Amino acid sequence: MQNVGTLDRAARAAISMAMALFAWKRSDRMGVVVAFLAGDLLGSALSGYCPLYRLLKINTVGKPI
Repeated sequence: MQNVGTLDRAARAAISMAMALFAWKRSDRMGVVVAFLAGDLLGSALSGYCPLYRLLKINTVGKPI
C-alpha cells in the first residue's frame, strides 16, 4: 500500500540523486553511508512506500499540491 504522494516522491528522487552524487565524490565511510541512504530514499520514491511514514501514520497520497 502506497503512503508517499507524487510530489513527495519527486522530492525524494531529486534528493537521493544529489546524495548519490555527493557519495560518488567521496571515497570514505561517509560516502558509503550517504550512498546507502540515497539508495533507501530512492527505493521509497520508486515504490511509493515509506516504513517510517507508516510508523508515524503519515500518508501523502492524494494530498493537494
